Amino acid sequence: MSESNEARVLAAVPKGLLVGGVWHEPQPGRTLDVEDPSTGAVIATIFDADEADAVRALDIAAATQSTWAATAPRERGEILRRTYEKMMERIDDLALLMTLEMGKPLAESRAEVAYAADYFRWFSEEAVRFGGRHSSSPDGTARILTMKQPVGPVLLVTPWNFPLAMGARKIGPAIAAGCTVIVKPAKQTPLSMHAIADILIESGLPEGVLSTITTSRSSAIVSAIIGDPRLRKLSFTGSTEVGRVLVKQSAEALLRVSMELGGNAPFIVFEDADIEHAADQAMLAKLRNNGEACTAANRFLVHRSVRDAFRDALVARFEKVVVGRGTESSTTLGPLIDGAAVAKVQELITAALDGGASVAYTGSSSHEAGYFQQPVVLSDVAPDSRVVTEEIFGPVAPIVTFDTDDEALRYANASEYGLASYVFTKDEARARRMYELLEYGMVAINRGVLSNPAAPFGGIKASGFGREGGSEGIDEYLEIKYVALNGI
Repeated sequence: MSESNEARVLAAVPKGLLVGGVWHEPQPGRTLDVEDPSTGAVIATIFDADEADAVRALDIAAATQSTWAATAPRERGEILRRTYEKMMERIDDLALLMTLEMGKPLAESRAEVAYAADYFRWFSEEAVRFGGRHSSSPDGTARILTMKQPVGPVLLVTPWNFPLAMGARKIGPAIAAGCTVIVKPAKQTPLSMHAIADILIESGLPEGVLSTITTSRSSAIVSAIIGDPRLRKLSFTGSTEVGRVLVKQSAEALLRVSMELGGNAPFIVFEDADIEHAADQAMLAKLRNNGEACTAANRFLVHRSVRDAFRDALVARFEKVVVGRGTESSTTLGPLIDGAAVAKVQELITAALDGGASVAYTGSSSHEAGYFQQPVVLSDVAPDSRVVTEEIFGPVAPIVTFDTDDEALRYANASEYGLASYVFTKDEARARRMYELLEYGMVAINRGVLSNPAAPFGGIKASGFGREGGSEGIDEYLEIKYVALNGI
C-alpha cells in the first residue's frame, strides 16, 4: 500500500467535532492524537471534546427528537440504504482507514466494512417493519391497541476493536426507530466513526439527528449527560468493569441501558469432532481481529483422546501466520492496539507458564516499532489459570484437557462471562445438549464465526444484557405504548 494512498485516505476524513450534523474544526489546545499501532506514529490530530460539547450535543438531540420521530419510516430506511450503498462503493478506502488506526490486516478490514454496511441494509428494512397490535380485550368490553415509538435521544459508546461494525449495529437501529443519536467512539479509533458519520450526512441524514463526540476524557463526557432526563437510552460496548460503573451511574435516572461487555468464550472439541475442520475454525475464532474480540475463543477445551491431534493441527496453522503491518499484503496478523495490551498478554502467558503450562508454539518477532504480539499456543494449561479465567484479547490459544461431557460443560460454564461459545461434535444429541445447557447468549456449532446482522448478538451474566442485530435489535430503541379503546 503506497504512502500517497494512505495520505489521501487520511486527508479525506473529517478531523473536527460533529455536533448536530455540523462539523466544527479542531481548536488549538483541544486536540487528540491518533496513532498507527503498527508504528506508534501519529497519523491524525482531531478535536478533543469536553463536557460542554456533550451537553450541547444533547441539547440539539433533544430539540430535534420530535421532528425526527415524525419522519416517515420509509424515509429513515432509505437514508440507511443509501449509507449501505456508499460504504460498499468506498470499501477499499474505509478498510485502509480502519487498518491505519486499528492495525488489523486489510482483508479483515474489508470484511468488517461489508459487515458494518450490512447492518445499515438490515435496519433500512426493519425501519418499516415494526408495528403493534389491535385486539379485543378478553371480556369483550374494549379494544387493546399497542404501538411502538422511539425511546428518544440515545448515547452510543463504541469500542476500538471493531470501529465500524460496533457503530453501525447501534446507529442503524437507533435511526431506523426514529431516535436522535450521540456517538462517543473510542479515542484510539475515532476516524472510522467520522467517516461513517460523514457518509450518513451525505446520504441525507437531517441536521441535528447525529453527533459524534471524540474525547480523551470519556468518563467525564459520559457523566455529563448520563443523568440528564432528556437522554433516554445508553448503549455501551466495552469492558465489564466499565459497564458496571455505567449501570450504577444510569440507575439514578432509571435510564434504559444495553450492555455488550466482556467475554471468555470456550471452544469445545469433543472426541468425535472433525479435527482438521475444528482447527480451521479455531483460526477464525481465535486470530480474527488480531485476537482482540469479545467473541474470540479464549480457552480451548479439548477431549483427552484428541488433544494431541488438535494441538498439532492448530500449531501447524499458527506456523503459517505472518505478523506484520496490516497494510502489507502478506500480513495475516497485525499489531495489538497499544503497549498496555501487549503487556497484559505477556503477563497472562507468564502466569500460565508459572502454573505448569508448556509452550507448544510461539512465533518470533523482528519488529522494532509498534505493538506486536507473536501468536502462542499453550498446552497443559490448568483450568484455573489466569489465561483461562481472564479475557486474553490477543493471539494466545491455551489448551485445557477434559475427559467427559459433564466436565467440559462444567469448565465452560465456570466463568462469570456468558457471551459466545463454540462446540465441535458430529453427534446431534450432544450438540443439542450443549447448546441448551451452555450458559452463553450465543452458541456456534461446528463453526468459528457466529456474528450476523440478521441474528441477535449479546450475552448473559457479566457479559451484559440487550441484543444488537436481528429483528430483536430495533426493539432496544423502541418503547411500547398501550392504548385502551372504549366506545369509539
